[in-house]
Amino acid sequence: MAVLSDEDVGARLGDLDGWERDGDAIARQFQFKDFVGSVDFVNRITPLAEEMNHHPDLAISWNKVTVTLSTHSEGGLTENDFELASKIDGVAG
Repeated sequence: MAVLSDEDVGARLGDLDGWERDGDAIARQFQFKDFVGSVDFVNRITPLAEEMNHHPDLAISWNKVTVTLSTHSEGGLTENDFELASKIDGVAG
């Protein structure tokens, strides 16, 4: 899968709420009521990542989860990152 150009990354970020570019990755912080809500969210995104065989970096801090996506094997952002970001947004509520 090809690494996206800066222009493509910018355009795709415009379609995602709350995601920001972080070097060769995109990231978003999700906030929940408490730690249980954070862990529940991680459990909801796990099947999505497994289905795509595309695994985000996750940081849990009590009621916050930061999700970072990058296609490490390609050395940057690919369509897979944006597809998974969209799917994650779909289960965040």
